[in-house]
Amino acid sequence: MIRFAEPTDVPTLLALVRELAEYEHAADQVAASEAQLAEALFGPKPAAEALIAEQDGRAVGLALFFHNFSTWTGRRGLYLEDLYVQPEARGAGIGKALLKRLAEIAVARGCARFEWAVLEWNQPAIDFYRAMGAEMMDEWRICRVTGDALTALARR
Repeated sequence: MIRFAEPTDVPTLLALVRELAEYEHAADQVAASEAQLAEALFGPKPAAEALIAEQDGRAVGLALFFHNFSTWTGRRGLYLEDLYVQPEARGAGIGKALLKRLAEIAVARGCARFEWAVLEWNQPAIDFYRAMGAEMMDEWRICRVTGDALTALARR
């Protein structure tokens, strides 16, 4: 079953995010707290939304997403920040169900695009996304400024 996350799901969401970070060899980079996640998802000005995938009444996956905007299309898009299915639940169609539900949300909300990023080394994910109809945009690079570099840029 795929459902929208509720405030009581925040501890589960954060646990799944930490599992995803562990899988991506970046567990030390998760700094978010339950309070921050609760504010971001359910506060007065939500920054994102989340879906929970359940199997036998237990949360086994998540999709965390938000809207972006394209000046080229003049419409908003749906950006998938995190997609994760626990290893023991993989192969049961949960990842496909999450992507399908996100596509349904994007279409229903009039989004021009549904986008996400994938790590270059994650070939199983790349193959899965291609099989779902995703186009790899190899000519684009993600740019990121964080920490001290962000502060320095802001002060320039």
